[in-house]
Amino acid sequence: MHYFVASTLAPENWPFSLALLPKPAYMVGGAVRDAILGRTREYLDLDFIIPSNAVKVARAIAHHYKAGFVLLDAERQIARVVFPHATADFAQQEGDSLEVDLHRRDFTINAIAYNPHTQEIIDPLQGYADLQQGILRMISPANLEDDPLRLMRGYRQAAQLGFIIEPATQITIRSFASHISKVAAERFRVEIGYLLANSQGTPWIATAWEDGLITPFFKNATRESWIKLAAVDNAAALLSQNWQELGVQLQAYVRDTIKTTWVAIAKLACLVNPDAELAEIELQELTYSRAEIRGVTTALKLSPQLKIVNMSLREQYFLFQDADIMFPATVVLAVALDNLVEANKQLNTTATKSDESYATPCQVFAPLINRYLNPDDLVAHPTPLVSGKELIIALDIPASPMVGKLLTEIAVAQAEGKVSTPIEAIAFARQLGNL
Repeated sequence: MHYFVASTLAPENWPFSLALLPKPAYMVGGAVRDAILGRTREYLDLDFIIPSNAVKVARAIAHHYKAGFVLLDAERQIARVVFPHATADFAQQEGDSLEVDLHRRDFTINAIAYNPHTQEIIDPLQGYADLQQGILRMISPANLEDDPLRLMRGYRQAAQLGFIIEPATQITIRSFASHISKVAAERFRVEIGYLLANSQGTPWIATAWEDGLITPFFKNATRESWIKLAAVDNAAALLSQNWQELGVQLQAYVRDTIKTTWVAIAKLACLVNPDAELAEIELQELTYSRAEIRGVTTALKLSPQLKIVNMSLREQYFLFQDADIMFPATVVLAVALDNLVEANKQLNTTATKSDESYATPCQVFAPLINRYLNPDDLVAHPTPLVSGKELIIALDIPASPMVGKLLTEIAVAQAEGKVSTPIEAIAFARQLGNL
């Protein structure tokens, strides 16, 4: 079959030369699927089936380009080569032929192969037709049962591609739902992470919960959790409309090495125990990173505080210190929960409000958001007037926790407009030290 040669499949766009691939060799999986759909990626993720010596081929390519090499599975002969802007996985063919290998995969749309040497598409399971119709169809129930993570992956791929799940496949997923508990937490976490990343994943998380795939990992998730998830999506959209810079930050990653966005952190907070200490234990068991756990627990702890009326500058200062870089996740969760409360009030009263009343985030949060987005705001972003060392010398005091306390009080006084120069800061600290 010669459907076409997509640009993303063209060897000239790969991070390595086609000449280093043996004949035959086949590209499979997401790269082929996305190329047929016309989906492009900034970061290439390529998968190859090699009839023999797959690890040897991968090692030779890594050596040639001085790229990273990872042996993923010695027994099954699977290895990864890591380039600056791409990864390429090389797997030994399973079975006596390519078709046998393709029949062992999860869904038909992922069982299409491309031979770069001949530019031929091999599609024994009619995955191309399912791609054209927007259908996610299993290859066989046994394949899903063999690796229960594929059950969750079905929802993730349906969300990412905007596909529907074929009815027989949906029934099979539900029937095998109890098997999801066999999956390692870190593997499940990757799939739920994709679904938390954008609003298209929210209804699929709800479906996965209804089908029994979520509770084994998120024991505190309830039907109300999905209402909260949708509220966070809506809050993120509203905040982005009113504060474009905040919208950009909500979509930023927690860290370069942790591909979880701040809005996903807020949504994750909707799936765990609302008690921050219990949520921390829950997230540790799911192998989340310390940065992600801190983001969730901070959002849970501080989001109720954001609605305090007439908060003093001192209280605001400590709020921003506690929130730090996690403020975007905290505020979007606060706005989401506040909008739910207001919506419930509306339902419980005879008075009606127009939809316009929900057009912008609750004005209680606006002053705090404006402070956070202003880099010159001394309440949200204090600029030290003096250092600890300068205080120690000027006041002739020993290094101790007291120095930190004095620096904090100086920062609060600066935010309140009581001091504005180093001389005033030292005089203020001397006065505090004499009390």
